[in-house]
Amino acid sequence: MKKYKLAILFTQAPFGSAISREGLDALLAASVFCDENEIAICFLNDGVFNLIKDQHADLILQKDHSPTFKLIDLYELSECFICEKSLKQRNINVDNLVISGYQIVSQPAIFDILQQSQKVLTF
Repeated sequence: MKKYKLAILFTQAPFGSAISREGLDALLAASVFCDENEIAICFLNDGVFNLIKDQHADLILQKDHSPTFKLIDLYELSECFICEKSLKQRNINVDNLVISGYQIVSQPAIFDILQQSQKVLTF
């Protein structure tokens, strides 16, 4: 299994708090200091909601920051893992995701990635 310097774990939904936006900011800042293949980006549980296209946050008087996750592709951060179980439990189709270049993996695989990382930041 590959080892990572840093893992960023998204577990929270995008609305209701600023935590997922802060996680994205931390990810983009970390990408300046680490090679793109040294950072694992993981989406687990409600964190998968951050990746849905065309969210209408304005209906709940929120700002939609999910399009900003497209920067993962722009920054060429290729070590992106999405929990298959989390997608299925929330009935999310991969065709509705805002990013590309990700891997759909099992929940135990996400845990293995986190265990193999030197540091884990959870948002």
